[in-house]
Amino acid sequence: QVQLVESGGGLVQAGGSLRLSCAASGIIFKISAMAWYRQLPGKQRELVAAVTSGGSTNYADSVKGRFTISRDNAKNTVYLQMINLKPEDTAVYYCNANWVYGGNRYTPWGQGTQVTVSS
Repeated sequence: QVQLVESGGGLVQAGGSLRLSCAASGIIFKISAMAWYRQLPGKQRELVAAVTSGGSTNYADSVKGRFTISRDNAKNTVYLQMINLKPEDTAVYYCNANWVYGGNRYTPWGQGTQVTVSS
């Protein structure tokens, strides 16, 4: 059974930091690209950061220099370190995995974790 379980969200003041974790099970983690998305009510989910199976990363312009995505293949976990948080970072953050196996693409999602940044 595929599961992506996010943790680490919460309430923080502007300028503060949080680290999100996403523990994966039931997937071939080492061949999966992993990503963090976020979504505000009534808005589309947007890509925040992604890391390929080879470790290459990319970020939304709005978080460059403040967020860092990393992965630990031994723990089947991807992280999102967030520093200098701003009120506009407030959203539900979702973990996503993306891999191809046997000619099929798989893109499961986690349940999301709320991040709230107060001004």
